[in-house]
Amino acid sequence: MGLRDILTGRHQVKGPAPDRLFAISTAYITLQTEHQIEPAGSAAIVFQALATSDFEATIREMEEVVRATGGETGTQVSTQDDSYGYRWMVLKDPEVEDLAVGINAVSSSIETAGHGERLLCAVFAFKDANRRRLYFIYNYKRGYWYPFAPGGAGSQSSNERDTERELRLKAQMGGELPMEPELERWFPLWGIPI
Repeated sequence: MGLRDILTGRHQVKGPAPDRLFAISTAYITLQTEHQIEPAGSAAIVFQALATSDFEATIREMEEVVRATGGETGTQVSTQDDSYGYRWMVLKDPEVEDLAVGINAVSSSIETAGHGERLLCAVFAFKDANRRRLYFIYNYKRGYWYPFAPGGAGSQSSNERDTERELRLKAQMGGELPMEPELERWFPLWGIPI
């Protein structure tokens, strides 16, 4: 934090770290082979939309780019807004690498347009051998991953989380993904549309 930041009461937000985002491209192999956790074929990038023509144009352009490249890779894209005012750009593709490339393209475009502070996170969906969903969430502001296992005690419909399972995943995947060291920053995301 510099003198200007102290005087203005602001601080510089750390931008996304693409190399850390792409760690999921190899980590999923360990999830599959060692832990029987399979990719669910979907991911999403979550951001706070701005009601400006510039921002909306950036998002439309990115959707078109992802759709165009998705024709080659099979990636499908859709968007939806949630009740908290965040926009979810959802990508569907059986290949985790294609999902990571698509998510990175969207985040880079938002960053380049000067709206990097609007990025919240990227979410990659997985399912275990019992078909229970779990997610790996990449926090753009922190540059770290963390697991999110909804449905504590086997109930996916409640707003409970299986923290024991999350901590186990952190221990298992800490060598593959740069994990958020501060557990209080492992924010749950309820109503994930993937």
